Amino acid sequence: MTGTFGSLNAATTALLAQRRALDVTGQNIANVNTEGYSRQRADLKALGGSPVPAFYSKSPGIGSGVSADSVTRIRDAFLEGRGHTEHANSARLAVENDAYSQIETAFREPGDTGVQSLMADMWAAWGDVDNGPKELSTRGQVLETLNTLVGGLHFSQASMGAQWNQTRENLEVMVKDVNSAVSTVAKLNGAIQRANQAGLPASELTDQRDVLVMKLAEQVGATVRPADDGMLDVVVGGMSLVSGKTPSELAVDGTLDPDTTSSLPVRLITKSGQFPVNPGGTAQGQLNVLNTIIPDHRADLNKVAQNLAAALNTQHRDGWDLDGVKGTDLLGPTPPATTITADNIRVLTDDPRKVAASGSGPGATGPVLDSSNADKISQLRLLPTGADAQYRAMIVGLGVQAAVSERNLGIQQVISTQVDAARESVSGVNIDEEMTNMLSFQHAYSAAGRMITAIDETLDVLINRTGLVGR
Repeated sequence: MTGTFGSLNAATTALLAQRRALDVTGQNIANVNTEGYSRQRADLKALGGSPVPAFYSKSPGIGSGVSADSVTRIRDAFLEGRGHTEHANSARLAVENDAYSQIETAFREPGDTGVQSLMADMWAAWGDVDNGPKELSTRGQVLETLNTLVGGLHFSQASMGAQWNQTRENLEVMVKDVNSAVSTVAKLNGAIQRANQAGLPASELTDQRDVLVMKLAEQVGATVRPADDGMLDVVVGGMSLVSGKTPSELAVDGTLDPDTTSSLPVRLITKSGQFPVNPGGTAQGQLNVLNTIIPDHRADLNKVAQNLAAALNTQHRDGWDLDGVKGTDLLGPTPPATTITADNIRVLTDDPRKVAASGSGPGATGPVLDSSNADKISQLRLLPTGADAQYRAMIVGLGVQAAVSERNLGIQQVISTQVDAARESVSGVNIDEEMTNMLSFQHAYSAAGRMITAIDETLDVLINRTGLVGR
């Protein structure tokens, strides 16, 4: 009798276990398209017989069925950590590649509106003065092209300045988003700890937390360390953003001027204590753009403007204008500045008569119009260290940097895709696999039900037909 009813109990546990396994399979199928969902697995464990015999009976040694009380969330910690790293690298390279693309747009090269084309027009106008030194129209054309060139320098520099300001604003907005996500991760840590301590399921809470952690990895290069009771500590650049249930906040510090980043660079700090943070991901890319990429190209353009002004002013001072007056500087800074930059460079005269095209001073009867100085100025374009050569070298360097950045981003995207595919193969829901599991659990459930039917028929024969109960 004991063995018979023990078999009935084993069959009952089989029904319960296979039904629970079917429930888990249904949960997986229901969330096949849910972002961040990790598939779950019902862990079936055989239940052994009691090692301690009862007063009138002992275990038959067969076991007492199956248990499915434990549900495991399928996740590979190594692949998750690798995913955090690769997503951070992709985010950083994407920001830098976008920055190079915008800088190329600011220079508008190659094209009719680029600085290179504007300089060529300006030098050609000096050549026209050489051919017609008496014509005020050709001298006026020199000033017009010079003003256009100065405007082109202003536009390129202003475009990079606007890009710098926008990037800094984006960094400020992202830091606020990071602080919000960090607070949510800390709250989820607390909820997961309470669930684990109470023996309640926490897989869905853990999935929500992992989605936020991946987002933090992309934004600031966050990594994680396991803590007690299912919690995670979130770390950025050696600084703890989340420690158990305690969050920390970040802030942006540094200059608001793109031309002072060398002395006061933009950086991330902790709000509490103002400790510097060395981030990864999008934040690292933005800091590179703010502190290196844009300031370097602005400085290079400033050097071009200074070289152009120095060469042009020096040669212009050696000539004479239409009134027989010694030439003066053509280019200078906008007051109150004293140093020429691409932001403040301007043309100092609007009078065509003051264009010092002649190489000789006034003769006995008045000014000499030999236009030799205009010829010398037009030849400045050929100097190997002149503004043209300097600008071309800068544009070539920019093109190389942009191409390298784009290539690195393409390689990194392939790596990230491979890592994501590996993560998905472990934690993602596969419909074919779940359908196979469903059929397997369904057949097992049917078999357990058939076993109960068989035991019921056995008991019916044993009790009702043999009359053993009355003996």
